[in-house]
Amino acid sequence: QVQLVESGGGLVQAGGSLRLSCAASGRTFSSYAMGWFRQAPGKEREFVAAIDWSGISTYYGDSVKGRFTISRDNAKNTVYLQMNSLKPEDTAVYYCAASIVRLGVPFVTDEYDYWGQGTQVTVSS
Repeated sequence: QVQLVESGGGLVQAGGSLRLSCAASGRTFSSYAMGWFRQAPGKEREFVAAIDWSGISTYYGDSVKGRFTISRDNAKNTVYLQMNSLKPEDTAVYYCAASIVRLGVPFVTDEYDYWGQGTQVTVSS
């Protein structure tokens, strides 16, 4: 069982930056691939970024490539999402998720086993 708690969301102007954190409970954090998803009102949950259990491989959604960076610190049981050059269309609730997939970097919601409660990110124009 893994519990995930996101933090770092807030209100920022377009062009600004935010860093989201996701703290995980349990001693097996390094066994999980980790991902970030987001969901805007009236829209489906969208893949943002993911990182494999080792931290070596990453994968990004097309809408955030070159602007967002995912990273993890297995010693701190934490995964991060650095978001730069934010746009109003990045406004959403951002969710952290954990996957037991060991090969590759999962990017489909069904591949994730545990989810956080989400943190709101609002980008004003």
